Amino acid sequence: MGSSPKGRGELRAQPPTTRGEQSAQVRPIRLGPRSVAALALVSAIGVAAFGWPLLAGPDSGLGAHAQDAPWLFAALLPLLVGIVVATISDVGLDAKAIAMLGVLAAAGAALRPLGAGTAGIEPMFFLMVLSGRVLGPGFGFVLGAVSMFASALLTGGVGPWLPFQMLSMGWVCMGAGLLPGADSLRGRRELWLLGAYGAVASVLYGTVMNLHGWPYLSGLATGVSFVPGDAVGDNLTRFLAYCLATSLGWDLPRAVLTVVLSLALGPAVLKALRRATRRAAFEAPVTFEAPRP
Repeated sequence: MGSSPKGRGELRAQPPTTRGEQSAQVRPIRLGPRSVAALALVSAIGVAAFGWPLLAGPDSGLGAHAQDAPWLFAALLPLLVGIVVATISDVGLDAKAIAMLGVLAAAGAALRPLGAGTAGIEPMFFLMVLSGRVLGPGFGFVLGAVSMFASALLTGGVGPWLPFQMLSMGWVCMGAGLLPGADSLRGRRELWLLGAYGAVASVLYGTVMNLHGWPYLSGLATGVSFVPGDAVGDNLTRFLAYCLATSLGWDLPRAVLTVVLSLALGPAVLKALRRATRRAAFEAPVTFEAPRP
C-alpha cells in the first residue's frame, strides 16, 4: 500500500511468516461455537426429516399425505440460511470468502446439468469434494447447500426435495473438509483418499435421497414398498432392495466418474484452490503501522 496521509496509520494485512504457519491449511471460515451449534441443529433436524417415516405408525395417514408431507420439512431451508448468518456473526465472512463462494457455487451449478440426465453422471461431485477438502467443513457445508440451490434455479428443479438435496450436498462437502491430513497429506495418497471418499459419498448421497422419496411412492411391488408401522428392520430390508433395483445404476456411475475426475483433475484443482486461498490471505492478521515520513 502507498503512503498514508500525515497523521494516520497504515492498515496492512500481515501474512503468516513462519514455516509452520505457511504450511497450515488456510480456511476462509473457521467454525465457532454458534456456527457449530447451528450446524448440529440443522443436521439433527435433517436426520429426523429423512428418517421419521420409519417410525410412523400404521394409522399415521402417511399414504393419504404422500403429496403434502414432504413440504412439511421445506422449513429446513431457513435453517440452512441460518447457518450462513451464524457463521458471519460468529467468525466473520469477508468479501473475499463471499466471492470465492459465489465462483465455486456457480461452477458447481454449471457442472450439474452436464450429465445429470445420463445414468446419474454428475461431474459437480468431484468439485464439491475437492473444494470441501481445501476450504474446510464450514465453508464446505455452505458451498454444498448454495451450489445445489443455484443448480435447482438453473435447471428448474425447485420442489419439496430441494432442502433435502441442499442438506445432503452440504454433508458431502462438510465430510470432505473433515478428512484427516488436511495440513500434511499431499500427492497421490491424498488423491486416492479423496477419490475413495467421493465414491462412498456419491453412493450415500443417492441412498439418502432415496430415503426421502421412497415412503411417498405408490404403486410399487410389495417386496420393495414402504409399509407404515412395520418393523424398522423389515422396512430397511425393503429399502435396500428398492435401492438395488432402482438407483444403483445411477449411483455407481456417479461414484466412478467422481473417482476418475478426482485422480485426473485433482492435482490441478487442488493446486488452484490452495493458491487462491493463500493469495486471499483469509487468516492474515490486520495491524496498524506508523505513518511513513
